[in-house]
Amino acid sequence: MAALALALVGPAIPALAQDTMGEARLRKMEAEIRALQRKVFPGADGKFFAPEIAQQDAAQPAAGQPATTAVTDILTRLDSIEAQIARLTGQAEQNSNRIAQLEARAGITTATEGAPAAAAVPAATSTSTSTGTATATAVTPPAATPASPSVAQPPATTPASAPAPTPAAQSNLNAMTGGASAAKPAQTVKAAVKTALKGPSAQRLAAVQTIVKPQTNDPGDDEYSYGFRLWEAKFYPEAQQQLKLFVEKYPRHSRISYGRNLLGRAYLDDGNPGEAAKWFLQNYQADKQGARAADSLLYLGIAMKQMKDTKRACIALAEFSETYAVEASGRLKSEYGSTRNGIKCS
Repeated sequence: MAALALALVGPAIPALAQDTMGEARLRKMEAEIRALQRKVFPGADGKFFAPEIAQQDAAQPAAGQPATTAVTDILTRLDSIEAQIARLTGQAEQNSNRIAQLEARAGITTATEGAPAAAAVPAATSTSTSTGTATATAVTPPAATPASPSVAQPPATTPASAPAPTPAAQSNLNAMTGGASAAKPAQTVKAAVKTALKGPSAQRLAAVQTIVKPQTNDPGDDEYSYGFRLWEAKFYPEAQQQLKLFVEKYPRHSRISYGRNLLGRAYLDDGNPGEAAKWFLQNYQADKQGARAADSLLYLGIAMKQMKDTKRACIALAEFSETYAVEASGRLKSEYGSTRNGIKCS
């Protein structure tokens, strides 16, 4: 009987132990849940169990900020952008109006350019052996349009109206601007007629295309070198256009003295000493220590000699011999000597 009871009770002992452990675990969990409830929902007595690991509260947004702050900011920025666009549009319209007025004053309009050119071609072909003054009279179109007087008027700066020279030789060179930079009306018309009659042919265009433009890491030097190659091949109008592009686009390039001097050479070799003299004088005055300043001053005297302006030619040659004595007796000795021949300077 005792053995039977032991046999029955023996297997129940582990089950009883398991029930006791499970009951303890349940009671512990219930106690923790009640502590949690009292933490979240404390009772009137305020008793609760603090958790062993407390989680930090997340930062709450400050109260009182409007919910539409971003939208209001976007609308404000849009208003500012619209105001800027309106201001830029107004400035663009004003600039366009000013440019139109300047073009009207200078006579640079399609009507004033087309009409004189069309009228000038027949007149020029009928007076092939006349002098410069006679050609100007024959080619100048009648004053049929309001803009034509502005084209026919001669430039305000002439050799007669040049300022009186000061004792310094430099001021004498400044006085050359009247004769060098201002083109005569007859010369301007003759150049326009010559360009209209000559025109680039297919063979010339093909020949120009054979001149290869270099492609290096220095785009400014490439532009100058291309202009030099055009000048060397005797494509003077194309060289003038290319060198002007270089001078205007790269005014601070290391070859700017070369570019301005070569631009003057391109005009001089093309039979336009007046325009050449302008660039020679500009290159000399811009940087007297430039790589080709001495050349420009010497060729300024050559251009004045071709224009039969002996006085200014002598001034330029005298200034060259004084300022650049080394070049006058060395690198440019041959050009200087041939230029002095045939000129009687006092």
